[in-house]
Amino acid sequence: MSSKGTLGLIVLGLALIVGSSSVFIINQFERAVVLRFGALYNVDVEPGLHFKIPFADQVRKFDARVLTADARPESFFTIENKRLIVDSYAKWRIVDVRTYYEATGGDESVADSRLATRIADGLRNEFGRRTLHEVVSGERDALMDDLTESLDVLARDLLGVEVIDIRVKRIDLPTDVSESVFERMAADREKEASEHRAIGREQAEVIRADADRQRAVLEANAYRDAERIRGDGDARAAAIFADVFQGDPEFYAFVRSLSAYRNTFSSKNDMMVIDPSSDFLRFFKGSQGER
Repeated sequence: MSSKGTLGLIVLGLALIVGSSSVFIINQFERAVVLRFGALYNVDVEPGLHFKIPFADQVRKFDARVLTADARPESFFTIENKRLIVDSYAKWRIVDVRTYYEATGGDESVADSRLATRIADGLRNEFGRRTLHEVVSGERDALMDDLTESLDVLARDLLGVEVIDIRVKRIDLPTDVSESVFERMAADREKEASEHRAIGREQAEVIRADADRQRAVLEANAYRDAERIRGDGDARAAAIFADVFQGDPEFYAFVRSLSAYRNTFSSKNDMMVIDPSSDFLRFFKGSQGER
């Protein structure tokens, strides 16, 4: 290869290097600044294709999407001086590229750390003005909204970021406090269970007494009806016997005597000492009962 060809390749290579170093692309989800000799030259570069001076300009890109700052669990005290372990996080994004770069150097971890510190301070102040019930359930949403609003104003001025939301993942009691709380909760539940059992026993006695009363009433009514039916039956039987007796008194006397004999001599071990001329034995002498 001739010297001219070699020189041409070298020039072409240098042109490609210079050309590639002169072009950069910013995506839709990115924000960027351009540094010229280490100093800010162009802030908040729009998405798209851009040009720069090779070796003089440096492009720093940042993620413009919503990011999460996960704070480590911290201990806070309520107004009742009860210690809580709180695990929280924040959602944020860049809104002022210049302020963000000057405050953090474009390092996302630095922004997370500073936000976590601010969140911890805010939660400490908010928890210190509220009771345990309020921070756990009563005013928890209002607390988070107030903290988000106040921290957003501060973060925009100091870090150039917007705080979208702050939330508490969990609130725990210290281990030593948790045991006593659980024991108190168990005692309260046991007391409540005892009260329910006592009420149940009282209601059972009322139901049992009512059932006994209804049973007694039913038995009394049944006995009354049975006696009335039995009386009616006895009256009808007596009427039938009377009719029969009136129709044939001798036959009726004979039947009654046979029934008396059957009942009297039903056992072989029975013994009677009686006068043969007694009226009881008159039908043994004949069917007409001659005396």
